[in-house]
Amino acid sequence: MNVWLQILDTAGAALVLLGAAICLLGVVGMLRLPDVLSRSHAATKPQALGMLIVLAGVALRLRSGMDLATLGLIGFFQLMTGPVAAHLVARSAYRTGQVDHSGLLFDDLDEQLTEET
Repeated sequence: MNVWLQILDTAGAALVLLGAAICLLGVVGMLRLPDVLSRSHAATKPQALGMLIVLAGVALRLRSGMDLATLGLIGFFQLMTGPVAAHLVARSAYRTGQVDHSGLLFDDLDEQLTEET
């Protein structure tokens, strides 16, 4: 085996482990944080970063054109759907009154959702 291929494989394995650890931290945040808004933040930020790092590690291991294109599509759709879904969950939690308004620094939705009499 070529030395450079072995270095790429080792770097890919390290990236996969690092990405999995970041995803695990996101899961711990989802379990430990108190409210819906904090949990939705923990569900998207580390998960998206961890998934991209895992995909980079897998790309270093696979190296073929079709595999890289597939990994690129996986990363694109993960970045498009994860934060959007968390945003919709947070917005529905806000609209149903499950958000503690005293902990918010800014409440931009209050002006939009409050009915004027």
